[in-house]
Amino acid sequence: MSYAISEYPNVREIYRRLDALMRLPPVALKREAMRGYLERLDARCPKSKSMIAEAKRFIPGGVQHNLSFNYPFPLVFDRAEGPYLYDLDGNRYLDFLQAGGPTVLGSNPPAVLEPVIELLRRCGPVTGLFHEFELKIAREINRHMPAVEMFRMLGSGTEAVMAAVRVARLATEKSRIVKIGGAYHGWSDQLVYSLKIPRSGRFEAHGIPRACVKYTHEAAPNDLDSLERILFWNRLRGGTAAVLIEPVGPESGTRPVDREYNAGVRRLCDRYGALLIFDEVVTGFRLGLGGAQGYFNVRPDLTVFGKVIAGGYPAAGGVGGRRDLLLLMAAGLESGKKRAYVGGTLAANPLSAAAGYFAIQEIERTDACRAAGRAGDRLTQGLQTIIRKRGLPFVAYNQGSICHLETAGAMFIKLDYARILRVLKEIKARKYCMEEYGAAYTAEGLITLAGSRFYTSAADTPEVIDDALARFDRVLANADIAAEGGKA
Repeated sequence: MSYAISEYPNVREIYRRLDALMRLPPVALKREAMRGYLERLDARCPKSKSMIAEAKRFIPGGVQHNLSFNYPFPLVFDRAEGPYLYDLDGNRYLDFLQAGGPTVLGSNPPAVLEPVIELLRRCGPVTGLFHEFELKIAREINRHMPAVEMFRMLGSGTEAVMAAVRVARLATEKSRIVKIGGAYHGWSDQLVYSLKIPRSGRFEAHGIPRACVKYTHEAAPNDLDSLERILFWNRLRGGTAAVLIEPVGPESGTRPVDREYNAGVRRLCDRYGALLIFDEVVTGFRLGLGGAQGYFNVRPDLTVFGKVIAGGYPAAGGVGGRRDLLLLMAAGLESGKKRAYVGGTLAANPLSAAAGYFAIQEIERTDACRAAGRAGDRLTQGLQTIIRKRGLPFVAYNQGSICHLETAGAMFIKLDYARILRVLKEIKARKYCMEEYGAAYTAEGLITLAGSRFYTSAADTPEVIDDALARFDRVLANADIAAEGGKA
């Protein structure tokens, strides 16, 4: 089985360079260049700007999804095709957001679109009853990921995490769960905890009672000793139900993990009687058909899916794993048997299940994960060349088709509660710097995730990547090193 990662990154060297970046003040773009980028967006995107202004009258913040919030204003997109997006004003962009990761094949591939349209003509998007593609996609996932003995399709990654945690607690009769600091596992009450920045606790838990995270614990990223300390203390308090990890590291590998980290987590879970949950919302069918669990050769007890499970179509999520665990959330009722209550009226609808099935089959037919990974390698190596050429302190690295470019290090600030006001000021400054780079990329025709993460797809040919690198180079040429003294 082939995988997107051709060579595992040197994690120690990445952290060394990130530490060096964080010792410097943020290197912003030159003010004149930044004004030019903002003026370009104003001039080229009047329809988007007007529609967002109108949307703010009816939609909180003007958009319905967090990925759409971009500085200086969200763009309105009209068409997606392969490696490209087209906005309402007719501007074309290179798409490195890829809907947050699910479209490994590129946007709107005909191999998925055409059979889905035929299905819609035949039965519509939803019936509320069983459809053959529910079986087909479950069987297809099991074929590629043997640890997924059974699969329950749900509506989102957040729902899948909620279900996995509930099953773990029922199966083990323990309450405590452990996540890794900085990781994102959806927005359920129990997991809006230490998001983005380790040790940030309930910083973003507005509207969530403190009791909701009573049994949520945090281990330090890429630190098995930290995890074992928590598992040890939890054993004295009744034990740990599950350890929940992103197998390439928090925030889709923004904080990468050592090659043997996942195997170490598996051993600790076995030692302390906790279930291991892999969050493969991004890595499932992006790193390879075997997911991160296949690449790392680590068998989790439960796997959380999202995004690609519906091939980029709506209602994307699910949980799979050991048969005995999945049977704990079987539909229906059996007298005297406890069940983890899991619902979702539109989960596993014919549209989503079929789209996911056809997408996975096309990924296999075209070896799309490997192709997307090669594009990620070319993009990252090109960015590293630009960084060296321009003497920048920035850090570029990738795990196959999941690519990172840290210019401001907004998520790498170390919290120090003794000087919290200064830390909050630094977070704000670095976040604003990152947003400016994101806006500059957009003005150059590049769509990214928050200006620091890029997902490549099988549609990204060498010519597409080389075009992108020329655009990135034009932006990075305007990094104001002299103003901040930031030499690499």
